Amino acid sequence: MLKQYETVFIATPVLSDAQMKEAVAKYTKLITDNGGEIVYEEDWGLKQLAYPIQHKTSGFYYLIEFKAEPDFVGKLETQYHRDERIIRYLTVALDKDAIAYAEHRREMRAAAKNAPAPVVEEAPAEEVEADIEPEEIKED
Repeated sequence: MLKQYETVFIATPVLSDAQMKEAVAKYTKLITDNGGEIVYEEDWGLKQLAYPIQHKTSGFYYLIEFKAEPDFVGKLETQYHRDERIIRYLTVALDKDAIAYAEHRREMRAAAKNAPAPVVEEAPAEEVEADIEPEEIKED
């Protein structure tokens, strides 16, 4: 029976955009080649780390939600561990409440992306009359 999982990995910040896409493609292909199904992917981009990891202070974060057999997670994490591009990873099984929350989060992100940008109107500048007259210049 397929269970739903969520995995997040952090890739080293020295990767180019093409190298990052290649790393993501490697793991999504690994999941599908082993009978898994990709539910959702999200690129969180380059972020600061809370503490240095391998002398790096930032990394590329990537989230993949997928369905797979429970024994596959060990294979996935072994591949993460062997890949020098990956500096941290975490895979968790999602229960029904976590799945519902993930769906809600995806809907909210989609709605935020599709919503028009809010129009910010500037308040009209009020004209202020100067009640203060310039000081008279005194000549000696």
